[in-house]
Amino acid sequence: MSTAAHPHMTNTPQGWFSRAESWLDQRGKGAWIAAMVVSFILFWPIGLALLAYMIWSKRMFSKSCSHRRHSMTGDQHYARRHGFRSSGNTAFDSYKAETLRRLMDEQEAFENFLERLRAAKDKSEFDQFMEERADATREAAVKAAEDMVEDAETLDDPEKDKK
Repeated sequence: MSTAAHPHMTNTPQGWFSRAESWLDQRGKGAWIAAMVVSFILFWPIGLALLAYMIWSKRMFSKSCSHRRHSMTGDQHYARRHGFRSSGNTAFDSYKAETLRRLMDEQEAFENFLERLRAAKDKSEFDQFMEERADATREAAVKAAEDMVEDAETLDDPEKDKK
């Protein structure tokens, strides 16, 4: 077995930590995160040490992800943010992004319309409640006035009650 056949192997002896590190590096950031989660489950101090190592060695915030994020155009960023993959056809992707943007704008306008409709309905119900309350207060005042008039008539003419 030669080193030409396996370029990741070198002639220098590697310890278990270096072998584990290179094995995880070959599999990417997901493998590092999985190893950290498993180590937290098995024995939390090891998970904490692995997390500290990942942050210290900048494996957690590697250039590959940030480079990919900054090199996207506006439509690509919009599509990725909303979970849409590129079809490979830029004209179709542009059309799809514009259509989705238009639909989202229409949805927002419709939600605003519904909010205004709810507010108008609430206002009309509140106005109706206040009108009914005012009517009830007026009726109570009229009834109280009628009772006062009756009492006044009774006091003026005591013979009227005896009849």
